[in-house]
Amino acid sequence: MTDTLSPAPSPVDAAPHAWQDTARSPAERVDTLLAAMTLREKVAQLYGVWVGASNDGGGVAPYQHDMEDVLDLDALLPHGLGQLTRPFGSGPVDAAVGVVSLARSQRRIVAAGRFGIPALAHEECLAGFTAWGATAYPVPLAWGATFDPGLVQEMSGRIGASMRSVGVHQGLAPVLDVVRDARWGRVEETIGEDPILVGTIATAYVRGLESAGIVATLKHFIGYSASKAGRNLAPVSIGSREFNDVLVPPFEMAVRESGVRSVMHAYTDIDGVPTAADPTLLTGLLRDTWGFTGTVVADYFGIAFLKTLHAIAETWGMPRCRPSAPASTLSCRPSRPSRNRSSPRSRPAGSRPTTSTAQPGVCCCRSSTSACSTPTGRRSRPAGPRPTSPTSRPCAGGSILIPPRAGASRAGSPNNRLCC
Repeated sequence: MTDTLSPAPSPVDAAPHAWQDTARSPAERVDTLLAAMTLREKVAQLYGVWVGASNDGGGVAPYQHDMEDVLDLDALLPHGLGQLTRPFGSGPVDAAVGVVSLARSQRRIVAAGRFGIPALAHEECLAGFTAWGATAYPVPLAWGATFDPGLVQEMSGRIGASMRSVGVHQGLAPVLDVVRDARWGRVEETIGEDPILVGTIATAYVRGLESAGIVATLKHFIGYSASKAGRNLAPVSIGSREFNDVLVPPFEMAVRESGVRSVMHAYTDIDGVPTAADPTLLTGLLRDTWGFTGTVVADYFGIAFLKTLHAIAETWGMPRCRPSAPASTLSCRPSRPSRNRSSPRSRPAGSRPTTSTAQPGVCCCRSSTSACSTPTGRRSRPAGPRPTSPTSRPCAGGSILIPPRAGASRAGSPNNRLCC
């Protein structure tokens, strides 16, 4: 990983390259561009900067500045920048001034990097483009009350057109959380309590936004509104029937029918498994079952929360762990859950995680003779004292207990064991 700490490479020479050849297909151009990028340059395309926010206590979001160091754009930009966070919505920015400011930022980003890649600018747009002077539309509860998908699609098309006209690329809407607990603090952002109504109206909203050239973002995948006691960020403990019959249908409908290009994972965990690191949802259900080919984006601090909130990561990178026995080599490396297609999955698509212990961890066997799960596929805690830390520890049956991570299966594999 020394590549991630190395200085930015020299600028690309002026000669044309394969990724600049417009006669090639987009997929070919992307492949050749990725092959030319360093690891650090690739990682840089996965993070963003909250460009319009101040550090003077007038922030617009909880934790807005809790996880950032002193920002040095001169050092950052040569490697690239993936996202510009809310250039219009973080403060009362006049639209004309915002357009000029955003254009200048993009020119700076393009000039600083080797490949001239601009950043994606995203904004909130749930009840209209969240910008100074923009039109405010009714909240999603009112959308549901209309029972009129066509009207909602027309509205979102207008919202998308206003965003696209000032250089915004992505909108962080709609919310597809089905809410039945009025104590939850984001009820006004939801469409209703009936999953078919939510799915139908949200699908119409996505179509309107995408028709204007804005990347719509489904959120929050999945279970965010079912948190314990209606508390924001609280854990989710829910049965398979309610999960599949109430929470899943709106997302499936929108993915299959709307043409949506982005999905945002939820902050929460389901039975102790954080959604941000759950390959059975982000890969098994979303990609392999529903065929989603767009981007999975983190709710702003979702990845950092794996360390600070869920406590399954010891460092800002995901933890590494290896067993002491040479029978197999397990490497729990940092990876993108949404792209990991190599891990075994035996849990039915759409079913909730079936964790029977409160201790976060996965029992990773050293050999196929070690039984780390029951015949039903439900995880059982190894015999002996319960570990008190999410770090790697020896456990019974010739296995180790490690924190759950991207690529780890939580259900029984064909060999009746859990594998990293």
